[in-house]
Amino acid sequence: MRIAILAIPGVQMLDLAGPMDVFSEAATLMRDESAYSLKIVGLSMGPVTALNGTRFLPDMSIEESLEGFDTLLIAGSPGIRKFEDHRELVQWIVRESHHVRRLGSICTGAFLLGKAGLLNGRRATTHWNSTSRLAEMFPKVKLEPNTIFVKDGPVYTSAGVTASMDLALALVEEDFGRSVALRVAKELILFLKRPGGQSQFSVHLEAQVAEIGPIRDINEWIIDNISEDLSVETLAARLGMSSRNFARQFKRETGMTPGDYVETTRVEAARRMLEESDTPLKRVASMCGFSDQSGLRRAFMRRINVTPVEYRQRFRPAETTVATFTRAASHEPDRSRTAQ
Repeated sequence: MRIAILAIPGVQMLDLAGPMDVFSEAATLMRDESAYSLKIVGLSMGPVTALNGTRFLPDMSIEESLEGFDTLLIAGSPGIRKFEDHRELVQWIVRESHHVRRLGSICTGAFLLGKAGLLNGRRATTHWNSTSRLAEMFPKVKLEPNTIFVKDGPVYTSAGVTASMDLALALVEEDFGRSVALRVAKELILFLKRPGGQSQFSVHLEAQVAEIGPIRDINEWIIDNISEDLSVETLAARLGMSSRNFARQFKRETGMTPGDYVETTRVEAARRMLEESDTPLKRVASMCGFSDQSGLRRAFMRRINVTPVEYRQRFRPAETTVATFTRAASHEPDRSRTAQ
């Protein structure tokens, strides 16, 4: 797999280094250095200075063609606006999209795909702080805000920074199977493997705005005891507060009602079980504090608009077929999936 990563001046270094380390680790674990060949593409052959001050030399420039490459990824930068109207760069992306099997962006790299017209009519995402601008600039994009990454045909888009590694893991899984992707995640001490549809930030992170004190303590207790009785009355009693005062203070400090926090916490726990195990739905519902499977299903529909069965089918894909391994080993591109 020949992979090119476009790095503009001011690139977020982890957008670049994160995927490179994932692909490199995959090749190391498979004991096949040729499994992935990585090239950094710059606007020119001169040094590129990243946002954090790191300086490096690209392997090639946009004056060269990616014919024969499998994948093009476009790394993001907080300064992406400076390059959105760079005519030569946008024309290069359009031209090279016809030479690669798949195309992807990391973080604000989505704006360059948008300028190239490659996101029109497609589902896409970007860093949560840039989704409004992406929607405003490219109304033909079917925006999926807050998701970690989105695949629509041969085009991938992802959220910012560490989500670049989630995207790279998804590509490794597509190329060489789930077991290889999981081994890479374990070796790099990453979250086992976050599905693309997962939120960029969890309810627990959102609720951590609570100051140190009883509300923060009860937040953590809920996470550790999701199968218990978590009614407002029970939670308030644990803190020696009236139900009304507890609910008011909880909402003020976390921005969520206790009921919303509890249900969303339970849904997140259930999602992890569905992603990582074959535990029966009845057991998942019980372990996560739902009264029965129907309660689990209703909560999933309210929170993420899919049923638990659909969620499991979507995020526990079958292992890659032998045919895919054969094609990957021979470096034969699947022309039926060329980005248009």
